[in-house]
This record gives sequence, C-alpha cells and structure tokens, in this order.
Amino acid sequence: MGEVKVLDLKKTILQDNDADADKLREELAKEGTFYVNVMSSPGSGKTTTIKKTLEMLSEKLRAGVVEADIDSDVDAITIQEAGFPAIQAHTGGMCHLDADMSRQALRALGTENLDLVILENVGNLVCPAEFDTGAHRNVVILSVPEGDDKPLKYPLVFETSQAVLINKIDAAPVFDFDMEQVAKYILDRNPNAKIFPVSAVTGEGMDAWCEWLYAEVKAGR
Repeated sequence: MGEVKVLDLKKTILQDNDADADKLREELAKEGTFYVNVMSSPGSGKTTTIKKTLEMLSEKLRAGVVEADIDSDVDAITIQEAGFPAIQAHTGGMCHLDADMSRQALRALGTENLDLVILENVGNLVCPAEFDTGAHRNVVILSVPEGDDKPLKYPLVFETSQAVLINKIDAAPVFDFDMEQVAKYILDRNPNAKIFPVSAVTGEGMDAWCEWLYAEVKAGR
C-alpha cells in the first residue's frame, strides 16, 4: 500500500484566510479607513477602553466600532449611546472573527465616512490570535486582575499585537501584579510591542495610548 495522504485542514484554512485578510487591508486602504483589532479576555474592560478612546479622539477622527460576540447586543448599544456608529456581529458560537466575517461586518457598518474602525473581538486570548481579521493593527488588553503571567500562558496574542494595554492600573494596589515583570514577559515575546499602562475609568495613561493610535491612523492613511 502507498503512503496515506494527509491534508492539514487548519493550515489550509489559515492560509486562505491570510490571503483574504491581505485583500481586505488593501480594500480598506483604498477607502482611507484604518482597521484595529482589539483582543482580550472577558471582563478586561475592552468596551470601556474603546469608548474612552473614541471620546478622546472624537475631534480628530471619525470612528466606528464592530462588536463581535457569540450573542447579545449590549456592547454595541453602549457604543451607540456614547454617540458613535456601531454594529453587533454575532459569530454563531465561533470564538473569533476571520477576514470574511470582518468584511461582512464592515460593509454592514459602512466605512465610507470613517477614518477608524475598531473591532472588539470575541473575548478570549486563544482563537482571535490565530485568525488574521484584515486589521492594520492588533491590540491586546490585559487587565491587572488577570495577573502578570498571561504573556507566558497565551504567548501568541502578545506576539501578534503591536500594542498592549495594561488596563485597570487603578486597581493595582489590591492585586499582586508586577508591572516590570509583565513588561519583561511581553517584550521577551515581542520586542517591538508598545506597552501602555492605563485606566479606562480614571483616564490615567490614556493620552499616551491615544497619541500612539492617532499617529498610526495618520501614517496608515
């Protein structure tokens, strides 16, 4: 008998998705829309951070949000009530968005008059990191209550992100969280990552993050 032919389906799926993601980036670039993929665990403060970011950049950029969840529309409502366009994308049980899902959500949102679209990806640190959404930049939020060891446990999401927000630093005195150690863990895996300690609630550190994001949007456009 001859050798059994083995097809690596996951590899094929990821390769096809990567090609589609590159195409989506080109489409958005032609429109002048900068797309940012935000990933994190549930409860890290993604929606609060995104809302605060949009408020701080509202005089400089026209921005909208794609909220991705398995179910519910609470996050999209929060963004809309803050005065920004948003659409809720239900993944039907899938724990991430891929490039084609992103394209569908972006077209439903309408990007023609938007300088920036932020994707709030499904809340977990595993699946979203494996699939290229077509975003121009990836960002991961790590909150202080989660602990400083997450870059060790979930390296891929930190390796694939250009920026890392350490959120809820106002709660740091309550938790055993080593800021220097977490920065070392992150930079060991991604020496080029920009690290921003922030509190989306108090606003501490948000200026530096928003300045970086605005510069990236301007450069990308």
